[in-house]
Formats: sequence, C-alpha cells, structure tokens
Amino acid sequence: MQTIATRQKLHLPKLGLGTWPMLDEECTHAVQQALALGYRHIDTATGYNNEAAVGKALAGSSIPREQIHVTTKVWWDKLQPEAMRQSLDDSLKALQSDYVDLFLIHWPGNAGKDWNLEQSIETLVELQQSGKAKHIGVANFTLPMLRRAVDELGAPLAALQVEYHLMLDQQPLLDFVRQHGMALTAYTPLARGKAAETAEVQQVAKKHGVLPSQVALQWLLAQDSVAAIPKASGKANQQSNLAALDIRLDGEDLALLEQLPKNVRVVSPDFAPQWDK
Repeated sequence: MQTIATRQKLHLPKLGLGTWPMLDEECTHAVQQALALGYRHIDTATGYNNEAAVGKALAGSSIPREQIHVTTKVWWDKLQPEAMRQSLDDSLKALQSDYVDLFLIHWPGNAGKDWNLEQSIETLVELQQSGKAKHIGVANFTLPMLRRAVDELGAPLAALQVEYHLMLDQQPLLDFVRQHGMALTAYTPLARGKAAETAEVQQVAKKHGVLPSQVALQWLLAQDSVAAIPKASGKANQQSNLAALDIRLDGEDLALLEQLPKNVRVVSPDFAPQWDK
C-alpha cells in the first residue's frame, strides 16, 4: 500500500476505509473484510457512533494493531480541554486500543463563534504528548484557521481532512499542506456518486476499461500528499477501490477531467464554518 510520509513522521496509507454512516455489525464486518483484503487505514469518529464496531473488528483481526492506521475525531461540541480529553479516552475505550494513530478536531467549534481555537489546539498538542494520540490534525478547517493553528500557534499538525474530489477545488489548502509537509485526506472522494455520473469521467473509464468510480479515486490518489477514504461496505466495492491504486491516467485524461465544475460541495452542515471562497 502506498503511503504519505509527513514531516511529523506520520506514514499514512493513501487509501483508507471511510466508515460513515455504517453502524454495528455492518461496520464491524466491513472493517474486518477490508483488513483481510489489504486495507491498513481505517477512518472513524465519535460523531459516527461506530467506534465500538471498529474496535470489535480491530480486536478480532489477526493483523497486529501497530500495522493498522486508525484515525478518529472529536466532535465540535467537545472542544473544551476537559471534554476533549474525555472524548479521546472514550474513543480509546471503544476502539479497544491504548492509542489512536491520528486524532482530529472534526469540525471547528460552534460554527467558529465563541470558540477558543488556541485552547483546543493546545489540548490537541497535550494529547499527542501524552502518547494517547500518535499524531494530531484537524478536519474542515478553513485556510485562515489552518494558518492560525500551524503558522501562529506552531501546532505540529500531521494532517488535514476535508471534502475533496474531482468536482471541488481545494488548491489553496493543498498548497498549504504541501508547504508544511502534511497529508490531506479527502473525504467524500466520489462526491456521493456525482463524479462517476459525469460524461467526462465515464469517457475516461471506458477508455481504460475501468469503473467511473475508480477514475475519480485515481485522480485523487495520484496527487502528492493526498489520501482518500471512500466508504465501502461490500467486498466488490472495497476491491474496486483498492484496484484504483493501479490505474494510470494520462495527460489527455487529466485535461478532460479538468473541464468538470470545481465548486460542487456535498457536505456543508449548518454548523460548518464559512468556507474559503
């Protein structure tokens, strides 16, 4: 499995298994199956209500825990120091693990109002220093928030997780991540199926004899510093996503895909920050 090596010494497998919105036995089975197929990157969160299901899969796997990268996240209403500490402790208990490989702030607090970013970042760093989180990062941060955390506060962030796919331009965030030796994990990497439905993606897929979803995934996976975490519960989809790692898009393909709209955002809850223009 290809990995991204960050400045903070995080080695992040480029393809991971996204587990939202899988629950209970479906989630446990999907994680067990993915690990058996060769996945070594599992993404979960307190907000997904499936950490215990992921933990059951990890505990039942013959693959040593240290060979599996696990990301989890603290929800936006738990960003006060004590609440963050408790959230991680609860996550570790659910995951049946002494540590998590990557711990993220899932969303900026309180839609960016009345939220002490500095305090949250300090607590994040403290949790890394405690050993409970091997690496730390943030999700759904805007560029100004990212600059504040990394450039001004000096947080040793290893990763940023944001919505990113063929139909949403994230170049400013990508530039920042690359400049700072971080990884960018793309969630909703298939734009909830929208990317695969476009004529351009279908044309490229037909040319290579692959699935449209594989084209959309490879477009991301080929990029420096970018990982992707598509959700897949079935074995066929998990295998298909793994096979996307081996596809090679040429200049003609990339030029065609560049014609797609780049402003399609499919995840923007009412507590989301004001996105970068």
